[in-house]
Amino acid sequence: MDKGKILYLAKGFRGRAKNCIRIARERVEKALQYSYRDRRNKKRDMRGLWIQRINAGTRLYGVNYGEFMHGLMKENIQLNRKVLSEIAMHEPYSFKSLVDISKNAFPGNKVHFFVASKKPAALIK
Repeated sequence: MDKGKILYLAKGFRGRAKNCIRIARERVEKALQYSYRDRRNKKRDMRGLWIQRINAGTRLYGVNYGEFMHGLMKENIQLNRKVLSEIAMHEPYSFKSLVDISKNAFPGNKVHFFVASKKPAALIK
């Protein structure tokens, strides 16, 4: 990079890092390394945030994150974590229906409806 571009990128740095070319070059190179690294870390951090939001939403209904995601996978519901976290925050009724679907994906968690018989309870053996 030429001198003008380096000093332009070093604008806002403190001390001699903004106007002394040798120090500015080192600081700009390091800043570009940080920005390259942190563009990838930002994706990682956002995924963690989405998972925390989904987990908080599912625990309101007695399910943890892993069971919820596994149930969605078994029911072939293909919503990504970003969308699920948005639904959990802004549409709680829709999210509850997703949690119910996920719960019912496992045989032991099926909701059974029993029809009451017409005979009195004393006659049923």
